[in-house]
Amino acid sequence: MSGRRRETIIPEARVATASQGASFKPMRVVVAINPSASFGATRAVGPAVVQTLRAMGHDVTSLQEPDYESLLSTARAAVKTKPDGFIVVGGDGMVNLGTNMVAGTKVPLGIVPSGTGNDMARVLGLPHDNTEAAVVALGDALQRPPRTIDAVRIAYTDDETGGAAERWFACALSAGFDSVVNERANLMRHPKGASRYIIALGIELAKLKPFRYTLTIDGAEQTFDANMVSIGNGVSIGGGMKITPDAELDDGLLDVMIVRPLSRFNFVRIFPSVFKGEHVRHPKVSILRAKNVRIAGEGVMIYADGERIAPAPVDVQVVPGALRVLAKA
Repeated sequence: MSGRRRETIIPEARVATASQGASFKPMRVVVAINPSASFGATRAVGPAVVQTLRAMGHDVTSLQEPDYESLLSTARAAVKTKPDGFIVVGGDGMVNLGTNMVAGTKVPLGIVPSGTGNDMARVLGLPHDNTEAAVVALGDALQRPPRTIDAVRIAYTDDETGGAAERWFACALSAGFDSVVNERANLMRHPKGASRYIIALGIELAKLKPFRYTLTIDGAEQTFDANMVSIGNGVSIGGGMKITPDAELDDGLLDVMIVRPLSRFNFVRIFPSVFKGEHVRHPKVSILRAKNVRIAGEGVMIYADGERIAPAPVDVQVVPGALRVLAKA
């Protein structure tokens, strides 16, 4: 990530003046704030976003709950009122929450990124390291028709209840080494920021071993060993690692990246190239495109948009045009 994050929202009068013109239309929006930010360095961002949107002239309902489960409940109720926008303030986990609230509806998702990776904001071309610029961009986007993109549905067995469950994601799914790193990073309290993911990667690299996968891609089944399998609707994970560099948000396809077994030395050797998407040139890395993917494999944990989903097997399906977002076309 670049530099130090700017957290102060620009003065209300300046925002209102910049946003309100002859064609300005006030909107009714819901703003959901990450409960985990209540006591962190970004704790002031959510309330400031709400204050700023109100200063622009919008009718804002603020959802600031003490925990994730409470936020889910109030968010579901709020979306049923069919607001003009459901805005999330936080990182990719909050984007995942928002996606699960509005996918398949006509309510557009807005993003004010203030998390660690902010990968969905990056993919959408939103300011991902400047809160002030992100709020201005959101204000502008509220005055335009939303962009329509694909979303991805995951069907799985809930590991707590044993029942069938479903979850959506917007950007990327991890299954293998990348999900193990995610699991490690989520358990770490320090350091903050993107460096946490890099440290977690280093720790897990010492235990690097392949998984045995059975992938069914658009009906064709294959079994093989690999270090990781990732599925991209968007381009990146982990704060800008371009795992599926040619993925398109609105092409009706998933990009499936497979990394065949590599030694630790070779894994470390090609790792820096992932930030430019150049790892796909390596002979052990392949990209397939599909509409439906089933992932099975012993010990494979599934993460999506940085959130823990369930152990494999899971069924993954792209749903074209299922998500509206407040972003440039």
